[in-house]
Amino acid sequence: MKRDYLTVDDINLQGKTVLCRLDLNSPMDPNGTILDDSRFRSHLATLKELDEAKVVILSHQSRPGKSDFTTMEPHSRLLSKLVRKNIDYIDDIFGTYAIESIKKMQQGDIILLENSRFYSEESLERTPKEHSRTHMVKRLAPLCDVFMNDAFSVSHRSHLSVTGFTEVLPSIAGRVMEKEIDLLSRGLSCSERPCVYVLGGTKVDDSIKVTKNVLERGCADRVLVTGVVANVFLAAAGMNIGKVNMGFIEKQGYLDQIDIARELLARFKKNIGLPVDVALNKNDERMEEKVPKLNTELPIHDIGIETMVKFSQEISSAKTVVMNGPAGVFEKDAFALGTYELIKAGTKSGFSVVGGGHIAAAAEQLGVSGDFSHVSTGGGACIDFLAGEKLPGIEALKDAARRFRQK
Repeated sequence: MKRDYLTVDDINLQGKTVLCRLDLNSPMDPNGTILDDSRFRSHLATLKELDEAKVVILSHQSRPGKSDFTTMEPHSRLLSKLVRKNIDYIDDIFGTYAIESIKKMQQGDIILLENSRFYSEESLERTPKEHSRTHMVKRLAPLCDVFMNDAFSVSHRSHLSVTGFTEVLPSIAGRVMEKEIDLLSRGLSCSERPCVYVLGGTKVDDSIKVTKNVLERGCADRVLVTGVVANVFLAAAGMNIGKVNMGFIEKQGYLDQIDIARELLARFKKNIGLPVDVALNKNDERMEEKVPKLNTELPIHDIGIETMVKFSQEISSAKTVVMNGPAGVFEKDAFALGTYELIKAGTKSGFSVVGGGHIAAAAEQLGVSGDFSHVSTGGGACIDFLAGEKLPGIEALKDAARRFRQK
């Protein structure tokens, strides 16, 4: 495959010092125990290919102000266990201790530097060129031969550790990044039809951006909407979803999205699938209601049975399915049915992609993650990619590849 960025296959990494940006950011309990190792496991294939290199890992945990904004020590222990070799935790990012530790590395060594977000400039949105002038880049880059970005899930941000090193070092994509670009691009390729997008959850603006992109580009034959996204489209279609549901949309700041949804319905009515019934929450019990008869003061917490059957048939018979966002409040047993049924249908389709976040968590709970063609590691990054937006981390790799090939 012709790529406009470089990968592990393009540069001989044997004996080289590789500065590797991973995403090890994970949920932690109050005692500092990591509760989910899925992001760690996703990077194992990349690390295995770096067996004969010296690997310096840059990563982050949470962000300032959060209770789990902590050191990378627990991450080094868990990663050591998974790769079955000792990974030294360095409680420094680019100070003397970090620099001396890198200089002492032998072929096959792996070290994990301190939480990159402990450095205040890490999270500033700047251009790669601006980031390249920071102390972190000036001190670490001369010690390294290659920069590798394997952190797709943070590549929708132009943060220092994601884009800064691409200006000054030969830069490549790791296997996670490569896989994400390839498989999400396949979801946008329009090649295997019918192609069905299933968009739900509470991030209405993101889902509407994706809907607009895939319908205008002709990538999707159908977009099926669920969750709060569906409520916005139902309101746009003139349905009375009730004050409590309109109030939630207003509280989330999505009232303006109703007009955008109305415009999309006017242009692509046959391509957008709306729920025909919903499940209302009455004292934490499920109460089904047909959409045309909606006149309720109860919150809509799931799609109804008839919608599940209808949507599931479309999904399971599709050649390509892209799913993002749950169909309802799946954390409550009574309202998990819609999410679970659509996920099961997705596993029966030809080629299937699940976005990150809650839908990926639901697939994991069901034990069917492995039945999908691809489960994305990135929530926001995945959405931005599907919405047709340029991801700074990927664009920086492309720019670096052009410079490298010109030399």
